[in-house]
Amino acid sequence: AILLFFLCVLTGLPMPMTAVQLLWLNLVANGLQDVALAFEPKEGGELARRPRRPGEPIFERRIIEHVLLVGGAMGLLAYGTFHTLLSMGYELDMARNLTLMLMVLFGNIHALCSRSETRSIFRIPLFTNPFLMLAVPIAQLVHIGSMYVPGLSDVLAIQPIGLHEWSAMLAVALVLLGLEETHKAWHRRKA
Repeated sequence: AILLFFLCVLTGLPMPMTAVQLLWLNLVANGLQDVALAFEPKEGGELARRPRRPGEPIFERRIIEHVLLVGGAMGLLAYGTFHTLLSMGYELDMARNLTLMLMVLFGNIHALCSRSETRSIFRIPLFTNPFLMLAVPIAQLVHIGSMYVPGLSDVLAIQPIGLHEWSAMLAVALVLLGLEETHKAWHRRKA
Protein backbone atom coordinates (compact mmCIF):
# COMPACT_ATOMS: atom_id res chain seq x y z
CA ALA A 1 0.00 0.00 0.00
CA ILE A 2 2.90 2.36 0.73
CA LEU A 3 4.36 1.81 -2.73
CA LEU A 4 0.92 2.24 -4.32
CA PHE A 5 0.38 5.58 -2.58
CA PHE A 6 3.95 6.73 -3.29
CA LEU A 7 3.62 5.99 -7.02
CA CYS A 8 0.29 7.82 -7.19
CA VAL A 9 1.79 10.89 -5.52
CA LEU A 10 4.89 10.70 -7.73
CA THR A 11 2.85 10.52 -10.95
CA GLY A 12 0.15 13.00 -9.94
CA LEU A 13 -2.71 10.51 -9.73
CA PRO A 14 -5.43 10.92 -7.10
CA MET A 15 -5.08 8.89 -3.92
CA PRO A 16 -5.97 5.25 -4.73
CA MET A 17 -7.93 4.79 -1.49
CA THR A 18 -9.55 6.99 1.10
CA ALA A 19 -8.31 6.89 4.70
CA VAL A 20 -11.33 4.81 5.72
CA GLN A 21 -10.70 2.34 2.88
CA LEU A 22 -7.06 1.97 3.95
CA LEU A 23 -8.12 1.22 7.52
CA TRP A 24 -10.71 -1.26 6.22
CA LEU A 25 -8.03 -2.93 4.08
CA ASN A 26 -5.79 -3.42 7.11
CA LEU A 27 -8.70 -4.91 9.04
CA VAL A 28 -10.04 -7.20 6.30
CA ALA A 29 -6.83 -8.22 4.51
CA ASN A 30 -4.71 -8.77 7.60
CA GLY A 31 -6.93 -9.24 10.65
CA LEU A 32 -8.26 -12.79 10.68
CA GLN A 33 -5.58 -14.20 8.40
CA ASP A 34 -2.67 -13.07 10.60
CA VAL A 35 -4.22 -14.67 13.67
CA ALA A 36 -5.04 -17.87 11.75
CA LEU A 37 -1.46 -18.19 10.47
CA ALA A 38 -0.32 -18.58 14.09
CA PHE A 39 -2.05 -21.98 14.06
CA GLU A 40 -0.09 -23.25 11.06
CA PRO A 41 1.44 -26.62 12.02
CA LYS A 42 5.15 -27.38 11.72
CA GLU A 43 6.31 -28.08 8.19
CA GLY A 44 8.33 -31.14 9.11
CA GLY A 45 11.88 -31.92 8.11
CA GLU A 46 13.30 -29.35 10.53
CA LEU A 47 16.08 -31.74 11.56
CA ALA A 48 17.10 -32.30 7.92
CA ARG A 49 17.82 -28.58 7.43
CA ARG A 50 21.07 -26.93 8.35
CA PRO A 51 20.72 -24.88 11.53
CA ARG A 52 20.74 -21.12 11.37
CA ARG A 53 23.96 -19.39 12.34
CA PRO A 54 23.76 -18.06 15.93
CA GLY A 55 24.61 -14.53 14.80
CA GLU A 56 22.16 -14.52 11.88
CA PRO A 57 19.78 -11.57 12.07
CA ILE A 58 16.03 -12.16 12.30
CA PHE A 59 15.53 -10.29 9.04
CA GLU A 60 18.00 -12.26 6.96
CA ARG A 61 18.55 -11.84 3.23
CA ARG A 62 15.84 -14.26 2.09
CA ILE A 63 13.10 -12.61 4.17
CA ILE A 64 14.11 -9.13 3.02
CA GLU A 65 14.20 -10.35 -0.58
CA HIS A 66 10.73 -11.87 -0.22
CA VAL A 67 9.24 -8.75 1.37
CA LEU A 68 10.69 -6.52 -1.36
CA LEU A 69 9.60 -8.86 -4.15
CA VAL A 70 6.05 -9.52 -2.94
CA GLY A 71 5.45 -6.03 -1.55
CA GLY A 72 6.89 -4.48 -4.69
CA ALA A 73 4.74 -6.68 -6.91
CA MET A 74 1.58 -5.84 -4.95
CA GLY A 75 2.34 -2.12 -5.11
CA LEU A 76 3.23 -2.10 -8.80
CA LEU A 77 0.29 -4.30 -9.83
CA ALA A 78 -2.15 -2.21 -7.78
CA TYR A 79 -0.72 1.02 -9.19
CA GLY A 80 -0.88 -0.33 -12.75
CA THR A 81 -4.47 -1.45 -12.21
CA PHE A 82 -5.53 1.88 -10.68
CA HIS A 83 -3.82 3.85 -13.46
CA THR A 84 -5.36 1.62 -16.15
CA LEU A 85 -8.85 1.92 -14.67
CA LEU A 86 -8.63 5.71 -14.63
CA SER A 87 -7.23 5.71 -18.19
CA MET A 88 -10.14 3.54 -19.32
CA GLY A 89 -12.59 6.16 -18.07
CA TYR A 90 -13.66 4.58 -14.78
CA GLU A 91 -14.81 7.17 -12.26
CA LEU A 92 -12.46 7.71 -9.32
CA ASP A 93 -14.81 6.05 -6.80
CA MET A 94 -15.11 2.91 -8.93
CA ALA A 95 -11.36 2.78 -9.59
CA ARG A 96 -10.80 2.99 -5.83
CA ASN A 97 -13.47 0.33 -5.25
CA LEU A 98 -11.76 -2.08 -7.66
CA THR A 99 -8.28 -1.30 -6.33
CA LEU A 100 -9.49 -2.02 -2.80
CA MET A 101 -10.95 -5.34 -3.96
CA LEU A 102 -7.63 -6.18 -5.61
CA MET A 103 -5.71 -5.41 -2.42
CA VAL A 104 -8.07 -7.63 -0.39
CA LEU A 105 -7.49 -10.44 -2.90
CA PHE A 106 -3.73 -9.85 -2.64
CA GLY A 107 -3.94 -10.14 1.15
CA ASN A 108 -5.80 -13.44 0.97
CA ILE A 109 -3.48 -14.95 -1.63
CA HIS A 110 -0.44 -13.82 0.31
CA ALA A 111 -1.83 -15.33 3.53
CA LEU A 112 -2.26 -18.69 1.78
CA CYS A 113 1.24 -18.51 0.29
CA SER A 114 2.73 -17.60 3.69
CA ARG A 115 1.94 -21.01 5.11
CA SER A 116 5.46 -22.08 4.16
CA GLU A 117 8.64 -20.29 3.14
CA THR A 118 9.66 -23.14 0.84
CA ARG A 119 6.76 -25.46 0.05
CA SER A 120 4.33 -24.72 -2.75
CA ILE A 121 0.80 -23.75 -1.79
CA PHE A 122 -0.29 -26.69 -3.93
CA ARG A 123 1.78 -29.18 -1.87
CA ILE A 124 0.34 -28.22 1.52
CA PRO A 125 -2.88 -30.00 2.46
CA LEU A 126 -5.61 -27.37 2.71
CA PHE A 127 -7.12 -28.35 6.02
CA THR A 128 -3.97 -28.79 8.11
CA ASN A 129 -4.84 -25.26 9.26
CA PRO A 130 -8.65 -25.11 9.39
CA PHE A 131 -8.50 -21.65 11.00
CA LEU A 132 -6.83 -20.17 7.92
CA MET A 133 -9.16 -22.05 5.60
CA LEU A 134 -12.04 -20.32 7.39
CA ALA A 135 -10.35 -16.93 7.82
CA VAL A 136 -9.60 -16.36 4.12
CA PRO A 137 -13.13 -16.88 2.74
CA ILE A 138 -14.68 -15.13 5.75
CA ALA A 139 -12.48 -12.06 5.20
CA GLN A 140 -13.32 -12.04 1.49
CA LEU A 141 -17.04 -12.47 2.19
CA VAL A 142 -16.98 -9.70 4.80
CA HIS A 143 -15.54 -7.36 2.19
CA ILE A 144 -18.03 -8.46 -0.47
CA GLY A 145 -20.88 -8.21 2.04
CA SER A 146 -19.84 -4.68 2.96
CA MET A 147 -20.58 -3.65 -0.63
CA TYR A 148 -24.24 -4.53 -0.07
CA VAL A 149 -24.78 -3.17 3.46
CA PRO A 150 -26.35 0.29 3.34
CA GLY A 151 -24.44 2.70 5.51
CA LEU A 152 -21.26 0.64 5.55
CA SER A 153 -20.96 0.75 1.77
CA ASP A 154 -21.52 4.51 1.93
CA VAL A 155 -18.85 5.03 4.60
CA LEU A 156 -16.39 2.87 2.63
CA ALA A 157 -17.48 4.44 -0.69
CA ILE A 158 -17.73 1.01 -2.32
CA GLN A 159 -20.39 -0.73 -4.37
CA PRO A 160 -20.99 -4.17 -5.87
CA ILE A 161 -18.89 -5.01 -8.90
CA GLY A 162 -19.79 -6.98 -11.99
CA LEU A 163 -18.48 -10.33 -13.20
CA HIS A 164 -16.18 -8.66 -15.74
CA GLU A 165 -14.51 -6.56 -13.02
CA TRP A 166 -14.32 -9.59 -10.71
CA SER A 167 -12.58 -11.61 -13.40
CA ALA A 168 -10.12 -8.83 -14.16
CA MET A 169 -9.18 -8.29 -10.48
CA LEU A 170 -8.84 -12.03 -9.89
CA ALA A 171 -6.58 -12.36 -12.96
CA VAL A 172 -4.30 -9.59 -11.65
CA ALA A 173 -4.28 -11.15 -8.16
CA LEU A 174 -3.28 -14.52 -9.59
CA VAL A 175 -0.13 -12.88 -10.97
CA LEU A 176 0.94 -12.52 -7.33
CA LEU A 177 0.32 -16.22 -6.74
CA GLY A 178 2.49 -17.09 -9.74
CA LEU A 179 5.24 -14.79 -8.54
CA GLU A 180 5.24 -16.22 -5.02
CA GLU A 181 5.30 -19.80 -6.33
CA THR A 182 8.14 -18.98 -8.75
CA HIS A 183 10.14 -17.38 -5.94
CA LYS A 184 9.73 -20.46 -3.73
CA ALA A 185 10.64 -22.80 -6.61
CA TRP A 186 13.77 -20.76 -7.32
CA HIS A 187 14.88 -21.06 -3.68
CA ARG A 188 14.13 -24.80 -3.63
CA ARG A 189 16.33 -25.35 -6.70
CA LYS A 190 19.03 -23.16 -5.20
CA ALA A 191 18.97 -25.18 -1.97
